[in-house]
Amino acid sequence: MRADIIKTYKTLHTWTGLIAGMALFIAFFAGAMTMFKGPLDRWATPPGNDIQWVAEDQWLPLMQQTLAAHPAAAKGFTLHLQPGENVGAPLVWDANPERSRFDPQEPWGATLNERGELVTAPFETSPMANLIDMLHQTAGIPGNGHHLFGVYVMGAVSILYALAIVSGLVVLLPTLVKDFLIVRRGKNLKRFWLDAHNVVGLTSLPFHLMIALTVIVFAFHDFLYDALSVTVYKERPLFEMHEHHDRGVDTVAENLLPPEALLANLKTQAPDFVPREMMYMGPLGERAEVRIAGENLEHMVRGADRGFAAMDPYTAELEGTEYLPGQEDPWTEIVISIFALHFGSYGGDFMRWVYVFMGLAGAFIFYSGNLLWVETRRRKQRRNGGPVEQKRNTRLMASATVGVCWGSVAGIALSMSAGKWLHGTMAADSLYLWAYYLVFLASVGWAFWRGPGRGAVELIAFAGLAWLTVPMTALLAWLIPAVPAWVQTAPGPLAVDGSALLAGLLLLEMARRTAKRVFHGSTDSVWYAGAQPIVDEQAVDIREKPA
Repeated sequence: MRADIIKTYKTLHTWTGLIAGMALFIAFFAGAMTMFKGPLDRWATPPGNDIQWVAEDQWLPLMQQTLAAHPAAAKGFTLHLQPGENVGAPLVWDANPERSRFDPQEPWGATLNERGELVTAPFETSPMANLIDMLHQTAGIPGNGHHLFGVYVMGAVSILYALAIVSGLVVLLPTLVKDFLIVRRGKNLKRFWLDAHNVVGLTSLPFHLMIALTVIVFAFHDFLYDALSVTVYKERPLFEMHEHHDRGVDTVAENLLPPEALLANLKTQAPDFVPREMMYMGPLGERAEVRIAGENLEHMVRGADRGFAAMDPYTAELEGTEYLPGQEDPWTEIVISIFALHFGSYGGDFMRWVYVFMGLAGAFIFYSGNLLWVETRRRKQRRNGGPVEQKRNTRLMASATVGVCWGSVAGIALSMSAGKWLHGTMAADSLYLWAYYLVFLASVGWAFWRGPGRGAVELIAFAGLAWLTVPMTALLAWLIPAVPAWVQTAPGPLAVDGSALLAGLLLLEMARRTAKRVFHGSTDSVWYAGAQPIVDEQAVDIREKPA
C-alpha cells in the first residue's frame, strides 16, 4: 500500500481518536460497571423497615385497596413478584406521575399487614446505578431534551470512533500478519504501548465496530424514524398499535383479574419464561395493559436483562409477544439481537464478565491512544537531535487525558461511598451528582495544576484510594452499626465490595509503576517530574565527536 495513503489514514486515526478518546474512556468504564447494574442497585439501596411480603392470593386485594386509596397509582404501578434488597414493597408506584422523565421519582410502596389491611409509605430508592448508566450513555455531558443532550454528543463521537476503527485497521494492514499479537518489551516504551494498543484493538475489533454502530443508531433513531415516516410510510403509522377491542367488562378495579391468572395463562404460552414483575399501565383506563417482565436464559432479550409480554389485565388475553424471548418475529429478532449485543444481555453472568473485561480493555485503548500521541510528538521534535521542550498543546492534552480519565474513575468510586455516608443529608439524586462532578472537576483542575507527570501518579493513586473507600465503608458499617453507612450481606452486593477492593489495589500498583516512569524516565518527556535531570542517551547529539 502506498506510503501517502497510510499516512493519510494514520492522521485520520490519530485525530478522530484524540477527539473522541476521553469521552469514550468514561463511557466504556461506566459501561463495564453497568453490566452488573442489578447488584450495584442492591448494594446502594438503603435498608428499609421490615416489609410484610404478600402471598399470591393477596396480590389482587393489595392492588384493589391501593387503587382505592391512592388515585396516583391509577396512572400505573409495578407488582414485584419476588423480594429483593432494592425492592421497596410488593407494589410500588410514582406519587408524581406527571413529572418529566428527568425529574426524580417520588416512589411509594404498599403491602398488607397480618389482618389484610393496606399499609403504604414513601420509600427511597438509590439513583447510583442510574448515575453510572447516565455516564455510560452521555460521558457526563449535561443537558436535557427529548433525550439527554450527551446521548446526541456520544452519537457524534461514535461516528468519529467508527472512523478511527476503520482507519486504524488500514494503517495496520501492511504489518498485520507479521506483528499480530506481538508485544515488544524493552527500553522503547512507546513501542510497548503501541504494540499493546494494537493487540487489544485488533482482538476486540468486531466488538468495537458493533458498539460504534449501535450507539449511532441509539442516538439518532428518532431522526431515522422521522425520515422513514416522511419518505417511506407517508400516511401509514410507522409502528402498529395494539388494537383494543370491547372487553365486555368495565375497567374498574373490581373487574381486574388476579395476577396469578395472567401468569398461568402466560405459562401455557411461554413455559420457559421466568416472570419477575408486572407493570400495570393505566389499569383503570380504556387502554389498560400489563407488561410482564422476566427472563429466559435460552434467548436474547430486548432490555438490558429482561424481555416482556403484553397482556390485557381484564381478559388475560396475550396482546403482544414481539419482545417475549423466543417468540419474536424475524424482524424483531434482528432488532433484539442488536440491542442484546450492545447490552450483553445474553449468556448469563459469564457473558456479563466478558463484557466487563471488553469494556475495561476499550477504556485502555482510548487512554493508551492519547499517551501514544503525546509520545509521538516528542519523537518528532527530537529528530534533529538533542533534548526538546515539548509544546504547550502537548502538555495540555496530556494533562486533560490524565484529569478526565482518572477523575471519572475516582468520581464514580467516591460518589458510591458518599451515597452511604451522607445518606439523608440531601436528595439522593443531587448527592450522587454533586459528589461525582466535584471529584471529577477537581481532578481535572489538579492535573492541569500539577502537570501531566505528577498529576498522573497522584490521580491514579487517588483513584485507587477512592475505590478502597467502598469496601472500607462496608467493613466499618459491619463493625460499627451506629455509623450512617450500611452493608448489604447478600452475595451480589458483597461482590461489589470485593470488586472495588481488587480495583483499588490494582490502581495503587499502577500508580507505583507510573511513578517509576515519571521520576526516572526521559527528561524531555511531558511525563518527567524528577528533581534531578537524567541523561537520555537517545537524545544526546553525537554528530560532533570529541578530538
